[in-house]
Amino acid sequence: MNADTSYLESVKKQFLYYKMLGEKAMDQLEPEQLFVSINEDTNSIATIIKHISGNMLSRWTDFLTSDGEKEWRNRDAEFENDLKSKEEVLEVWNKGWNCFENALKSLKPEQLSDIIYIRNEGHTVIEAINRQLAHYPYHVGQIVFYAKQLKNSEWESLSIPKNKSGNYNAEKFAKEKEIKNFTDDELKRLK
Repeated sequence: MNADTSYLESVKKQFLYYKMLGEKAMDQLEPEQLFVSINEDTNSIATIIKHISGNMLSRWTDFLTSDGEKEWRNRDAEFENDLKSKEEVLEVWNKGWNCFENALKSLKPEQLSDIIYIRNEGHTVIEAINRQLAHYPYHVGQIVFYAKQLKNSEWESLSIPKNKSGNYNAEKFAKEKEIKNFTDDELKRLK
């Protein structure tokens, strides 16, 4: 496997990992908790999802052929809390992720050095992917943190549980060395 193919496979797994983290965090909440905003400057989980999805739809629709900031995108409206049900939130979430995943699946390794534009600024395809690999996990982290605060008790850890690092490391070091993506085991654990 060449480096470009390996890179694409790695980022697909990493994005799937963060998508699953967001979903597992939301699964632990009551539907109404998705809409909680602690103050006027704080976004609810539903609003964060609306923003992530809006970004995905804009960036990844016609990814290689049109600017990533589409004329039809209304970014400011993404921060209006107008979703009403968990079903609507998940529909918006999935719409964005489906657009993104389809664009990523369609990429060929030889396209990674192609230039695309976001707000008239040129990026290689790799730079554009890396930009989103920082952006989406940033917001998923917000979702997980907020969900953990809202849950308040009986939180099912989405990473190494508190005071379990020693056990986790012992388990990892008991195995033979191998080359694989860190998400391989994490995705199995989260399922």
